Amino acid sequence: MKKIYTLLVISLALFSCNNFTADLIIHNAKVYTVNEHFDVVSAVVVKDGKIIDVGAEDLVGKYNAAAVLDLKGLAVYPGLIDAHCHFYQLGMTQEQVDLRGSKSLDEIVARIKAYQAKVNDEVILGRGWDQNLWENKVFPTKEVLDQAFPGKLVILERVDGHAAYVSSAVLEKANITAETKVDGGEVILVNGSPSGVLVDKASDLAYAILPEPSIEKKIRALKKAEEIAFQNGLTTVDDAGLNRDVLELIDSLHKTEDLKIRVYGMISNSKENLDHYLAKGITQSERLTIRSVKVYADGALGSRGAALKKPYADAKNNKGLFLTPPEEIERLALLLADKGFQMNTHAIGDAANQVVLDAYKKALSTIPDPRWRVEHAQVVEKQDLEKFGPKVIPSVQPTHATSDMEWADERLGEDRITTAYTFKELLDWSGKVALGTDFPVEKVNPLNTFYSAVARRDTEGKPTGGYQMENALSRSETLKGMTIWAAHANFEEEQKGSIEVGKAADLVLMTEDIMTINESAILSAEILATIVDGNIVYQRKQ
Repeated sequence: MKKIYTLLVISLALFSCNNFTADLIIHNAKVYTVNEHFDVVSAVVVKDGKIIDVGAEDLVGKYNAAAVLDLKGLAVYPGLIDAHCHFYQLGMTQEQVDLRGSKSLDEIVARIKAYQAKVNDEVILGRGWDQNLWENKVFPTKEVLDQAFPGKLVILERVDGHAAYVSSAVLEKANITAETKVDGGEVILVNGSPSGVLVDKASDLAYAILPEPSIEKKIRALKKAEEIAFQNGLTTVDDAGLNRDVLELIDSLHKTEDLKIRVYGMISNSKENLDHYLAKGITQSERLTIRSVKVYADGALGSRGAALKKPYADAKNNKGLFLTPPEEIERLALLLADKGFQMNTHAIGDAANQVVLDAYKKALSTIPDPRWRVEHAQVVEKQDLEKFGPKVIPSVQPTHATSDMEWADERLGEDRITTAYTFKELLDWSGKVALGTDFPVEKVNPLNTFYSAVARRDTEGKPTGGYQMENALSRSETLKGMTIWAAHANFEEEQKGSIEVGKAADLVLMTEDIMTINESAILSAEILATIVDGNIVYQRKQ
């Protein structure tokens, strides 16, 4: 292993040389090309950021290369693509309290106090709480925050990003009262007064009191998110919802080489964003693609905001809510189809999925290859599954199944749970699935995605035998979903997603071969190096 590390360092030093017919040869490796035939070869040759040859060991003698990397049998994969994440938000959360995995309100308070002891922020921001992990699985109330942090502005985002838990000071400053009504959101009341929990668009009222982050903070967030992504073998991230200012910032950082990760930037659905980008048209550079619009049909299952056809099994008077009214979804679909933009719609509940799929069918009747996406496609009734196909791609996150499985049946009931997280059925109908994590809702690590898709178990190996194994994906299907199918969903399969001549030299080297090792060992694999455009952007420390 030390020899490999040494060669990686040498390759970095030599990439500036120009008197060679190739920049880099990787050989004595197990290279999963993920091409049409899923060929496995032993060598790949890189020049000027592109793959110029793939094949057997004789390629070593064919090219005079600046750097030759003998991998001693280690595995190489196409650079991994996270088909649905919140890249910019991940960076922003690095300067907030991490509440993921907290088992009680007491633990949340303790984490905040520990964080405040270090930074003493005037406004306390945090993310990741999940009442489903607590002994008493009910929404929290503001009194706990008021007692622990009197007079402080506290805004704590739920793990799914579809609810906020806030202090009384926030409610007062945002003028949120029992009479406050929000289309596509809800102010949760307890004894006739705001409880401190704001669901979906109601949480926007709380965030509206915060000042706009400085340009320096935005840049810091993007660069930190890139660092984390590269550490996890990601070379492309599909950010599911960005405003014009962040998209333009990413573009500027790409141009100055301050940001190297490739971004498929979905435009957040707002009038300002649409007015600008629909007039401008599709934009695509080597590292940034802007050709899609992110729309929210409904909320999340964990906060009971997902739109269901019948009430929640554990809340008989609640069917969730539409964040975008059905008639508006249809209007947007027709508009985006006319403008040639991809529509990527968040749909969790079965009612939301039905509305979205029906709107897609109407809008796409004359368009041969739109590749519109349903993001999450989490609960889909059998009669709606057939509405998927080559024109409509499910973009799903396998770890949602294993994160939600402890409580999802309580939300949905015994029968309806069988229509949830049906990744294999979705693949059978569509022919392709794009796989992601939804980070920071889930952890960034794509190996968790791979393991959850294949084994249908969580990181603790539960449940024994896997969760609803009839909807597990094979290892080859999963790798395709994280590479070439994800690239296809981005209209980028000619540029990346497989290790083939002419494509970008985006590669990831791992310590273990996840295609062959025992299932239980997948999560123990580590990223050895991440390569973008033939340049090593991350390598594991010795």
